[in-house]
Amino acid sequence: MQSTSQTLASMAEACLSMQQLKVIHGRALRSNLHHHAIVLAKIFRFAAVSPGGCLRYADRLFSQIYQPNTFFYNILIRGYSKSSTPSRSVRLFNQMRRNSVDTDGFTFTFLLKSRSRMRIHSPSIMASDEIHGAVLKLGFCLHLFVMNALIHLYAARGVPASARRVFDETAGADSVSWSGLVAAHVRAGELELARQVFDEMPDRDVVSWTMMVSGYAQAKRPKEALELFMEMRDAGIKPDEVTLVSVISACTSLGDLQMGVEMHRYILENGFGWMVSLCNALIDMYAKCGCIDQAWQLFNSMEIKSLITWNSMISACAKHGNADDAFMVFARMLDSCTRPDKITFLAILTAYAHKGCVNEGYRLFESMQRDYGIKAEVEHYGCMVDMLGRAGRLEDAYGLITGMPIPCNDVVWGALLAACRIHGDVEMGERVLKKLMELRPDKGGYYILLRDIYVAAGQRAEAIEVRRAMDVNGATKTPGWSWVGEEHSPHHSS
Repeated sequence: MQSTSQTLASMAEACLSMQQLKVIHGRALRSNLHHHAIVLAKIFRFAAVSPGGCLRYADRLFSQIYQPNTFFYNILIRGYSKSSTPSRSVRLFNQMRRNSVDTDGFTFTFLLKSRSRMRIHSPSIMASDEIHGAVLKLGFCLHLFVMNALIHLYAARGVPASARRVFDETAGADSVSWSGLVAAHVRAGELELARQVFDEMPDRDVVSWTMMVSGYAQAKRPKEALELFMEMRDAGIKPDEVTLVSVISACTSLGDLQMGVEMHRYILENGFGWMVSLCNALIDMYAKCGCIDQAWQLFNSMEIKSLITWNSMISACAKHGNADDAFMVFARMLDSCTRPDKITFLAILTAYAHKGCVNEGYRLFESMQRDYGIKAEVEHYGCMVDMLGRAGRLEDAYGLITGMPIPCNDVVWGALLAACRIHGDVEMGERVLKKLMELRPDKGGYYILLRDIYVAAGQRAEAIEVRRAMDVNGATKTPGWSWVGEEHSPHHSS
């Protein structure tokens, strides 16, 4: 019996799929070893936390265990902490306490991860989680990894004051603690405070460097992201996948093709070229920097393509006016059995708009909702309005907007007003501006569009009246900005 149990435990340890696990579990049942502590633990662990496991199967196993101990509760709580239903972990924790099962540091570490992934709507719980109270009550505030999990919980919620409070109460704070505090400020949009904590860190690892670089990139402060990345390299810290994606994003925002090419070279030389996320970021960078041929070359060289890969290439083709190429990539995507999403359809609708294929665009718009169950969002309606407007079908565009089942915004109405200018439709322009004045009376660009329509139609008095209405409502024209020069100095135009 001892030999059989060891064999089954080893088989479960080396298991790679649920199909294999079910065979092992069947053998354990036939051998009457399904309740053997080690055999059961190995089978249960694979089902609950392995990438090839099945939480539903683990849950059924758990329900059949007589008086499960801390180990089994912890494993299942850990499994749910990574699942789409993290709230199940909290129910397990409550069940654990009702059944007087001892908790330990691992219980709280996994539980806090679950809490960080749950949607919490109460401001008081956001700032002071109930599990935090249990940590203090049960004496786990001296466990560094539990306190770090608490810091990262508040960081995930973007509550830096609570993260700082836990940090200050943490004995022997390490780089994980410091990184959590940086993350809390970044998540809250407090980049100056994040940088202050970052600069105070006694030991900065790749996680903390990446947190700051990513924070700058996501906050549309690409120049600072690149400057910090240079410091990171000078400090001898090797970037990881997340760092490199953020740096490429910063290059894209700045239009810094030279730095982007340098990053591509670095990625290839350091063996990161197989990473799909990096290739996706590079395709986007090349396309937005005007190098569509390089984007194509990279796209065609990828053996594995994600949904983002396909979307990036379709969008690149559409934005470069290569509608036929966009349609071809879309067809290849469907042939690969990759299911399109709302971004895919937005890119294809853009391509149809650029090519003037209104009927095809309408069919795709309807297919998106009927065949793929994707509800049209305001961006899709905006694209349809642009398409109809380009084709001169202004009444159809107006009808589409007024029939929208979701609230419309000024951007969609603005697209129709721009079409009125192109086609010189004064009457429609007046109707549209009336709607825009209800939504954005302060946005001067819309008044100027209608004024231009009047001027083109020779209606000078009406043009002057629009200008007067613009002044009365305090509307201003948004100034334009562009990046010029080697040092990326901003150039202002009004």
